[in-house]
Amino acid sequence: MSASHVISQRALSLEPSLTLEISSLAQTLKKQGRNICSLSAGEPDYDTPDFIVEAAIKALKDGVTRYGPAAGDQELRDAIANKLTNINKTPSNIENILITNGGKQAIFNLCQVILNIGDEVLLPSPYWLSYPQIIKLAGGIPITLPSSAENNFKLDIAKLKNNITNKTKLLILNSPCNPTGRVMKRSELEEIIDIAVQFPNLNIISDEIYEYLIDRNQEHISISSITPDLKDRIFIVNGFAKAWAMTGWRVGYLRGAKDIIKKCIALQSQSTSNVCSFAQRGALAAITKSMRGIDYMIENYNSRRDLLLNGLKEIDGLLIKKPEGAFYAFPYLNNDLPNSLEFCKTALENQGLAIVPGVAFGDDRCIRISCAVSENTIIDGLNRLKRVIINSKLSK
Repeated sequence: MSASHVISQRALSLEPSLTLEISSLAQTLKKQGRNICSLSAGEPDYDTPDFIVEAAIKALKDGVTRYGPAAGDQELRDAIANKLTNINKTPSNIENILITNGGKQAIFNLCQVILNIGDEVLLPSPYWLSYPQIIKLAGGIPITLPSSAENNFKLDIAKLKNNITNKTKLLILNSPCNPTGRVMKRSELEEIIDIAVQFPNLNIISDEIYEYLIDRNQEHISISSITPDLKDRIFIVNGFAKAWAMTGWRVGYLRGAKDIIKKCIALQSQSTSNVCSFAQRGALAAITKSMRGIDYMIENYNSRRDLLLNGLKEIDGLLIKKPEGAFYAFPYLNNDLPNSLEFCKTALENQGLAIVPGVAFGDDRCIRISCAVSENTIIDGLNRLKRVIINSKLSK
């Protein structure tokens, strides 16, 4: 009997993460002696700040190594509720908070709890590549809402409204956005709220994992802060991975209506149980000391983002709008260049440049380039990218 007879249809439909595949291939080539320049990273290149590490070490020494509540450490949940109330202007208490194994599990748990088979989820495109897979695993149907590079990937409000049906259950927002780096403005969020008011069955996931990684002149606004009346239909996803360079710690959180959170806690209790106990103490130190120890990282990302943007503007064959947050740029490949998958394959094979094809994010004419690397690596990558484009045009 072949494995395909054993594997469920649900699992057969799963697609692996293309970003992780490319990172793995780049590492393999590097071990083989190839000179690889990777601009594919989706994580900070900094170490976790010492004060966070020290809090976790202290927790280990204090014996914080046992099972904890499935919902998460009470002190951490309370601190997150205070942060959401005071900083994000979204009144919250401990019953609204679930600690998860990274932001990804927060989205997964929520989709499992609120989606039925056949429910539709509106997904602005380009999107983070895990969203469609998580939706499908919950029996939902992703309905993509394409946007254009020329319009800086702004969500088309008319397109949003026209795609709402009696099966629509969710809209997923991600600001600052992976992969485009776009930050949604208050006026856009207000337009979305107006639509949500018209459609009582529409719920919203607001993925705010990059909230602190924004350009100097930008402001992060939680959509839930605009409309207290809809707060029970808006679910905030966030975590500690990006701003505090804690990707491997796997600590995220979900904020939502307490009845929904209660079901998400029940799901987590039957799957992963509690998030690593001493890692939560590190997260507690991070959130209670606010921006301490991460200001320098945020400023460096801003400088790197500018360096990457200016370099991309000088390369003939690309269309690029200024990314306003996160640590990515998402340039559009002119039509005389190959599609994103072929382009990135050529870049890695011929120039040792690891970048991510936009097809993974719903746009096959774009490529994702990370600036979560040193300035020297960015400059090296830009030079390699320029050679890829020149050679692609010469080979035509």
